[in-house]
Amino acid sequence: MLPGSGIARSMVLLLALACGLIVANNYYAQPLLPDLQESFGVSSGVVGLCVTLNQLGYAAGLVFLVPLGDLLARRRLITLMLAVDALALAAATAAPGAWALIAALTLVGVTGSAINILIPLTATLAKEEQRGRVVGTLMTGLLLGVLLARTVAGALDELAGWRLVYGTAAVLIAGLAVLLYAKLPDLPAAPGSSYPKLLASVGSLVRSEPFLRRRMALGAIGFASFQLLWTALPFMLADEPYGYSPAAIGLFGLLGAAGALCAQPAGRLQDRGLAHVATGLLLGAIAISWALLLGERTLALVIAGILVLDVGVQGVHVLNQARIYGYRPQIRSRVTTAYMSAYFLGGSAGGALAITLYPALGWPGVCAAGGALAVVGLALWATERVRTPAGQEPPGPPAPQRPEAPAAGQGGDPAGAAPRA
Repeated sequence: MLPGSGIARSMVLLLALACGLIVANNYYAQPLLPDLQESFGVSSGVVGLCVTLNQLGYAAGLVFLVPLGDLLARRRLITLMLAVDALALAAATAAPGAWALIAALTLVGVTGSAINILIPLTATLAKEEQRGRVVGTLMTGLLLGVLLARTVAGALDELAGWRLVYGTAAVLIAGLAVLLYAKLPDLPAAPGSSYPKLLASVGSLVRSEPFLRRRMALGAIGFASFQLLWTALPFMLADEPYGYSPAAIGLFGLLGAAGALCAQPAGRLQDRGLAHVATGLLLGAIAISWALLLGERTLALVIAGILVLDVGVQGVHVLNQARIYGYRPQIRSRVTTAYMSAYFLGGSAGGALAITLYPALGWPGVCAAGGALAVVGLALWATERVRTPAGQEPPGPPAPQRPEAPAAGQGGDPAGAAPRA
């Protein structure tokens, strides 16, 4: 396979499965939080760090490891990161205490950022006209991983305890590392840069690209809302009037199917040039979801709120990713680093907000914070002026395709950004 030559459906499905298995490791802990609290005899704030520091670890991986995808051979880099990921999951399985588990899950977050080398690699292999659909398929796999992670974790915890969850994940990731090493194309490393210059160029890229900065902000707000909900929700469902077990709480993850199912349609909207309008509608859906979730004593309203929020958050994220891959292939790993770093820092902030607000202000405080985030997102969307990456025409049939500019990011341009239109 060569860049831009197209990618077979079977390979896309394998990579979608890989995205789902890798990302699931970041979400197993959420339905287990009440059980982990009881198992280790610590506060909800301490076990909540399993989620918060895992997300910060992912953000660290995005900053320090993902840019290497523009410098090193990506097949070897991805499989090496997955091998370390499997070891970290094995350490989580054997963790003797809460802090050992938190440390292991932080490392799981760091190495799990391999997803964000895998996705731009796939976008690079895809033909221009299939990129939105391909990214949508990978995001469907990723979202199904998020969805099933909570359900599987709750079921395995009920069966044999939380250690079985991480032991199973370690075996799956080890097998995946071997499979991807055999199946991924061995594209050559990009010449002409160094690691310090590569890291510095990410900052230059963010400073020079208002379109990218706006995507970063919207992504951070969306994932903050997502983590705010899913970190606080297990505690609310474990309390009265529900008193649910970890297995029952895990079943709520199935509601995320709505978010997973919207991934491919969102990718097609990008291909048709409707991404901006769709983003506004999805941000509005996030705002509505928090109003529904205020009715926490009515299970139907809670379920409806979860459904609507997952559709909104995941739809915005898919559109953001499909749009930022309009930047040149030579800088896509760094664009991904910038966007996903903001995304997961937003998620860490949302998780931290949840473990702070829920003990102090209860569920209404959580919903008020979520509503405020949605309002900020809508304000950013409404004031956006730059709607395409620099040097790119809007996607979709009405816009003629411009000739591609000479490769940037090699030589004098530290950011490697495409020239402006």
